Amino acid sequence: MECKKEKNMDHCTCTYNCSRRGMCCDCVMHHRRAGEIPGCFFTKEGEAKYDRSIEAFIKDQR
Repeated sequence: MECKKEKNMDHCTCTYNCSRRGMCCDCVMHHRRAGEIPGCFFTKEGEAKYDRSIEAFIKDQR
């Protein structure tokens, strides 16, 4: 599978600077292992809190 990092960066809403930014497969795998939700699933306000917990995601979506 070809990584589309450059194209993904155009749509990446995560403001946290990490080595996985734009590499969605790696990002999802990282957060899944940690029992978290990737930042791109949150609203802009929720993402800015940097709390990627499932509980924070549920609160953010209400």
